[in-house]
Amino acid sequence: MPSRTPLVRHAGTGTGPAPEPHTAAELATLLELLAGRRRPRMEAVTIGHGRDAASRGAADAFGDAWHARGGHVLAVVDWPETAASWLRPARRFCAGEPDAWVVAGAAPGWAQMSRRLRHSTAWDPDRTYGFASLGLAALVTLAGPGTLDGLRGAAADGGTWRIGGGLIVHRPNPG
Repeated sequence: MPSRTPLVRHAGTGTGPAPEPHTAAELATLLELLAGRRRPRMEAVTIGHGRDAASRGAADAFGDAWHARGGHVLAVVDWPETAASWLRPARRFCAGEPDAWVVAGAAPGWAQMSRRLRHSTAWDPDRTYGFASLGLAALVTLAGPGTLDGLRGAAADGGTWRIGGGLIVHRPNPG
């Protein structure tokens, strides 16, 4: 009988290495990705992040830059890398019906969080944007088939990445 829990149950889901600090190019690309989405126009976002210093820093930098552009941050939600459940942060993450979600964190914690979001909320990965720390094939594997299809983000060099069909496609910075 299949498990009813969205928790990742296979080996290799430890905390892993902490994400690297975000880059200026990464932040600029992330802001461009959201600004470039005209229908619907992105105004209100919810920011989510792991509890490590680099993820908190990336979330804070995005929030400051988003406010400077006239955007509104509905909430900032953090999550642990390991826990018995991610239901409480998942519900907070989806409250308020944001136009988009922006995430920073390590692959194991975001994989757990995204599985809970898919299982228990109306979260849509197609309206979700991530920092470079999430642009990893390991994340797609950890989260499982279809969980993250549509999620896109910025690479450290200012390029982009997008998840779809169980794959992650990276596009280098054209500049």
